[in-house]
Amino acid sequence: MVLENFNQLLTKYARLLIQKGINVQKDDYVQINTDLEQAPLVRILIKEAYEAGAKKVFVNWTDDQLSRLGYEYQSVDTLTDIPQYKIDEANDMITKRAKRIALRSSNPNALKGIDASKISAAQKASAEAMHDVRIATQANVVSWLVAAGAGEEWAKLVFSDLETTEEKVDALWDQIFKTTRVYEEDPVAAWDEHESRLQEKASFLNEKQFKALHYTAPGTDITIGLPLNHIWESAGSLNEKGEVFVANMPTEEVFTAPDFRHIDGVISSTKPLSYGGVLIEDMVFEFKDGQVVKASAAEGEETLLQLLDSNDGARSLGEVALVAHQSPISQSGIIFYNTLFDENASNHLALGSAYATSVQNGTKMTQDELKEAGLNRSTTHVDFMVGSAEMNIDGITHDGEVVPVFRNGEWAF
Repeated sequence: MVLENFNQLLTKYARLLIQKGINVQKDDYVQINTDLEQAPLVRILIKEAYEAGAKKVFVNWTDDQLSRLGYEYQSVDTLTDIPQYKIDEANDMITKRAKRIALRSSNPNALKGIDASKISAAQKASAEAMHDVRIATQANVVSWLVAAGAGEEWAKLVFSDLETTEEKVDALWDQIFKTTRVYEEDPVAAWDEHESRLQEKASFLNEKQFKALHYTAPGTDITIGLPLNHIWESAGSLNEKGEVFVANMPTEEVFTAPDFRHIDGVISSTKPLSYGGVLIEDMVFEFKDGQVVKASAAEGEETLLQLLDSNDGARSLGEVALVAHQSPISQSGIIFYNTLFDENASNHLALGSAYATSVQNGTKMTQDELKEAGLNRSTTHVDFMVGSAEMNIDGITHDGEVVPVFRNGEWAF
């Protein structure tokens, strides 16, 4: 396929990310973290940011091939030595309250074959060094957005049935534009309507204040407790200044934090997870008293086990997210091998840290207070997909009443 009016569509996409995604205002600082392959889109993003009033735009570039060379030739000591200037730069962006875009297009298999322990050590060191950035982001101190651009290697994996690289990349751009509503006459207005529909679901769940959720499906039977005064969120979030932003584009989820101390049972993944440049498939987790006590995967098991052992909190959950199986991404029938897309085709959970915004007054709590409230603390946050057309979820009230939340993969209310 050949996308008609591609440049115009790319401009509409960039405008959407700037105006609705991070909602740039006069004199805002903006930071874009992206792959070299997305330079054409980044140039438009920068122009749109300045036209929206941005004071200055910063760009950090990455490249899959250079990253792989680093892992192949550098020692663990070198990989885990995070330069102080990088930490200072990251903290300066938080001080400036820079609005952040993570524009993803990397190859899901970029680090296939690299020693999993090496990847784990490097990621752990980076996560610890960027502690302040992670805490600020998870508390919505700043506006932040995860979005995607079509990368060649990623497109080749997703659309392996198409003949030419150009066709594959165009097909991936087509899906990005569809799922982010760029084809709508007014994408910003379309997102406003979408936010409203998701917020109706979040409002119902917030009113119910369930004690726990009980999930059942083939390979899954698990009860996940919820903290007192938990908050279900949807597409729109508020930063420290009270400005609205959208953290993920696309998004179809309504989410909150579990009580990490009260998770018991078994749950199986339903889609592949790309983590650390490695694909992990067919994961099964057994939880007892909030902790993973047993885990396996048909592919990428070594990487999964390294993740679970990487830090305190990695063996519990920090997010429960509900997504209707009939979501547009799910109905496309496409496996994207990219969490941003695949998590919005499926109910999902996240290993690691919870968002401070998932409990009342959470953004004012210390890390210890968040933990006491039942919100998991960790240096990682990794989503994995568990939903299917066969999944049922019940909400359990504090009085023991059982309320249908999902039936056969769809909302039950």
